[in-house]
Amino acid sequence: MDQERSNKKTIVGTDIEEVKAKNAQSGMSYNEAKAFIAREMGGYGTGRYSDTDVEEVKREIQESYKKNNQQ
Repeated sequence: MDQERSNKKTIVGTDIEEVKAKNAQSGMSYNEAKAFIAREMGGYGTGRYSDTDVEEVKREIQESYKKNNQQ
């Protein structure tokens, strides 16, 4: 068993370093993909992933409303 660990392989022969290298090259993690989709697509319960400043949007809406109603 010590000999297998020194070779960086699992008991069944999987090369641990190779798996780590492939994982590093595979792209986004599950959570990164969820956050990306939420930012790009929106939807229910995705507010925690948003970088939108809600207060700024409210101000812009109020300014637009005031401007349109003054004419």
